[in-house]
Amino acid sequence: MYQLKVNNLFDFDTERIGDDLLVNRDKIHADIKHIGGGLYHIIEDNQSYNIDVVSFNSTEKTAEIKVNNNIYTIAAKDQFDILLDKLGLSSLNSTKVSEIKAPMPGMVLKVFAVEGEEVKKGDNLFVLEAMKMENIIKSPADIIIRKIKVKAGDKVEKGQILIEL
Repeated sequence: MYQLKVNNLFDFDTERIGDDLLVNRDKIHADIKHIGGGLYHIIEDNQSYNIDVVSFNSTEKTAEIKVNNNIYTIAAKDQFDILLDKLGLSSLNSTKVSEIKAPMPGMVLKVFAVEGEEVKKGDNLFVLEAMKMENIIKSPADIIIRKIKVKAGDKVEKGQILIEL
C-alpha cells in the first residue's frame, strides 16, 4: 500500500493485490505498456496517456512525471512511513544537528560559511587539512549558521566544535 501526494494537492491511496491495481479502493482497468527507459503508454476508459518519468528518487520516495506534456510531482509513503506517522515517530527520520565538530585533528585552511547564512545539505562549510590531505567538510542538513568558532589557520583537535547551528 502506498499513499501518494500529487503536486502537494491531491491524495491517493494505492494498493496492488495480485494483478489488480486499486486507487482509493476502486479497481483500475488500464492497459499499461512499458515502452522503454522511463516511457510508458497507458489506455484507461478509452483515454490514452503518454507517461515519461522525468526523475525518480527511491530514497526520498519522490518522482516527477510528465503525463501528456503536463508535469506532476509525486511523493509516496509506504506502509512503514504510514506506521511511523501514526506512532508519531516520523520526525525521528529528519536530521537534527546543533553543531559541527572536527572529525579529526588538523588545520583549518579555508572557511566558506558565514554567520547567519542559510546553507543546504551538502554545501561546503570549510576545508580541513589533516595528514597532508585537504578534506572539505560539508553541511549534513539544511541549516542556519549561528556562530563560527574557527578561522583559516586555526589548529583544531578531534571533536572540537567548529560551527554552532
